[in-house]
Amino acid sequence: MWDFSMSKAMGLMFKTLPFVIFRVLVYFGISVAFVLATGTGAGIGWGIGAFGDEEFRAGAIFYGGGIGFALAAGVLYFLREYLLYMVKAGHIAVMLEIMQGKELPGGRGQIEYAQKIVKDRFKEANILFAMDQLITGVIRMVTGMLEGIASLIPIPALQNIVGVIKAFLKVAVGFLDEIILAYIIKKDADNPWETAQEGLVYYAQNSKHIIKNAAFLALFLYVLSFVVFLLMLAPAAFFVWLIPGAWSAGGFVFALIFAWAVKKALLDPFALACMMQVYFEVIEDQTPDPVWEGHLANVSKKFMKLKDRAVKWAGGNAGTPKPEV
Repeated sequence: MWDFSMSKAMGLMFKTLPFVIFRVLVYFGISVAFVLATGTGAGIGWGIGAFGDEEFRAGAIFYGGGIGFALAAGVLYFLREYLLYMVKAGHIAVMLEIMQGKELPGGRGQIEYAQKIVKDRFKEANILFAMDQLITGVIRMVTGMLEGIASLIPIPALQNIVGVIKAFLKVAVGFLDEIILAYIIKKDADNPWETAQEGLVYYAQNSKHIIKNAAFLALFLYVLSFVVFLLMLAPAAFFVWLIPGAWSAGGFVFALIFAWAVKKALLDPFALACMMQVYFEVIEDQTPDPVWEGHLANVSKKFMKLKDRAVKWAGGNAGTPKPEV
């Protein structure tokens, strides 16, 4: 049914425990920031609501909490380059080192070691972020080919089934961009943009095999995420109780935030460890298919942007690319 070993993935997680702990601290720190910002906003709303009736106070609490949550989300948006550069790519780097049989330092030294590898490969955070945005766009395009094929089949019932499949596949490929980043880090070539193209061609020519495994893994992870969400309802209710006026929507929102933190800190790296096994095993002894490269170049503007950046990098003009929006 799948082509990865969960026990090997758990082994990778254990051997990179310092980085796993680092992820837990980062993402749970973010979740606490969300709770504090939301609670502060709701508290301010409660104070303002004292100047009106009960209905006015309830509205003030709701909008105050919402504004606090939005401000925290805005800060997280500006931290996304750091999270990709220092957290996600760093964990990929140490996993790859272990998969290749290398010994790693322990404790904080492992985190510093990983971040040095990432800096050597990508130089700056904005370069990695811009590259990741282009890679994600190409992956979505490859997966979206199913939508184009399904639209040609005029069977309403089949359209509904394929619609569900397409929606699920969009979730399943959500972490595949990190697999391409793993390929770039592993190859350690002088031109990361060119290596990104190569990694995407490998993905395209093996997409059926890779997506099959990604789909199963996505189902497994989202069932676990739902269980985590249910478990987080109790601590979330406690935090809501601490908020003046007992913000009614807070329990659901905080449980989602805590479940998100668990997914990002623990479940996502586990999925990455599984999919790295699949990707590197299937592309072993393969060469990039020029037919697929030509096809990607014809149908994906983002793939062509990767080619353009590769040419500029090779010409010594790496520049500071603007992130793709």
